[in-house]
Amino acid sequence: MTLLEMKVKTLNDKEGNLGGIHCPVCRDKGYIAFVKDGAMMTRACACMGKRESMRRIRRSGLLELLEAYTFDAFQTPEPWQKQAKERAMDFAANGWGRWFVVTGTPGTGKTHLCTAIAGAMLEAGREVRYMLWRTEAPRLKAMVNEREVYERELQALEGADVLYIDDFFKGSVSDGDLNLAFELLNSRYNSGGKMTILSSEKTVEELLDIDEAIGSRIYERSKGYCLKMPRKNWRLRG
Repeated sequence: MTLLEMKVKTLNDKEGNLGGIHCPVCRDKGYIAFVKDGAMMTRACACMGKRESMRRIRRSGLLELLEAYTFDAFQTPEPWQKQAKERAMDFAANGWGRWFVVTGTPGTGKTHLCTAIAGAMLEAGREVRYMLWRTEAPRLKAMVNEREVYERELQALEGADVLYIDDFFKGSVSDGDLNLAFELLNSRYNSGGKMTILSSEKTVEELLDIDEAIGSRIYERSKGYCLKMPRKNWRLRG
């Protein structure tokens, strides 16, 4: 082993102090050293995408839900709940490049199942972006006149490995909402290989009525993984 290779090995064996997750590859340093053209160089470790996902998720307030809303914690006393859980677990295992859509009234487990899928993707090392529609959509719409900033923010969502949109089109829907939704979802629709998770109180039929171009893209990409939950608020059970 050359002196340079020894230096590379020493650096790679060194323990880092990045928190959040443990990576045995970079030893929590966030980078990996290697030799190229007689010189020592470094590259970012693949774990950095997951660390950035966790940072954004922590800032969004979803982190506590990820700990509580797991597949194991999803109760299935009724057949429709068992079927919904099986569909969600199948999607987490086999739905790469597809969309998972769950619609229904509050308290039916939409957020629980979507969050469990997002958690499974994080565990698999995927980059996950979380977008709570009722807070993120107004923020993005307010940037529309600052085109450079708006496009940078939108492209981060469009290009995310996994995008989880929670409470899509909650409340009234403006022309600005339609423009934002079409731009975002059409980009992911055309990219093909990215996973999108979407929850909404509006059914796919209602989404089609609101805007056929948006609704039809959601319908097409989520075939086999589109759940319409019954009108039963599980939070109000006795």
